[in-house]
Amino acid sequence: MLKLKIRRYLVAGLLVWVPLAVTLAMVKFLVGILDSSLLLLPEEFQPEHWVGFYIPGLGFVLVLLVVFFTGVIVANLFGRKLVELWETILARIPLVRSIYSGAKQVAETMFSGAGKSFRKVVMVQYPREGIWTLAFVTGESWQVAEKHVGTELINIYVPTTPNPTSGFFLMVPRKDIIELDISVDEGLKMIISMGVVIPGSKKPSSSSAQSPAI
Repeated sequence: MLKLKIRRYLVAGLLVWVPLAVTLAMVKFLVGILDSSLLLLPEEFQPEHWVGFYIPGLGFVLVLLVVFFTGVIVANLFGRKLVELWETILARIPLVRSIYSGAKQVAETMFSGAGKSFRKVVMVQYPREGIWTLAFVTGESWQVAEKHVGTELINIYVPTTPNPTSGFFLMVPRKDIIELDISVDEGLKMIISMGVVIPGSKKPSSSSAQSPAI
C-alpha cells in the first residue's frame, strides 16, 4: 500500500513538472535564438550597454518590431516596388534565386490565408501497407507525376515523432488517404506525444495510462 501511494505521488508530481520544464526549456531556447539578433546592433545601441545587464526577450521584441514595420512598408505601392527591385536583383544570381524562390513560395503558401498547405490532417499507410500514421496535406497534385503513374496524387508530409520538424515528403494516390476531422494542432499534439495525447481528449490514452506498477 505504501509503495502504491509513493508511486502515485511521484507520478502526480511528474505530471506537473515535466510539461512545465519542457515548455520552459523550449521558450528559453527560442528566446535565446531571437535574442541573438541584438548582436546585429552596434555595441553602443545594445540594451546591455545602457542598463548594464542582460534582459531576456528583448531580441524577440526587436524581431517582432522589424517584421511589423517591414509589413507596414511593403503594404503600400512604394514598398512593393522596392520588393520587386530586390527580387529582380536576386533573380540574377544563379544559386540564390533558386533558394529565394523556393523559400518565398513556401512562405506564401503557409502564411497566406488562402493557402491550403498544412490545413488538413490525414491518415496514410506508411511505411508499409497495414500500418497507419498521421500526415499533413501540403499541396495539390503534380500533373507531371500523375501522367506517369496514371492516377490522381496528393502531396503530403509525414512528420517524425517526437520531432515533427523532420519527416518525409510523399506523393500518394488520393484514394489511399483518409481525411480526419481534427485540427492541425490536435494532430501535432498526438505526434509530439507519440500517441499519448488523443485528439478530442485532454487525458492521455487509456493504453498509456495503464502502465505496470513499479
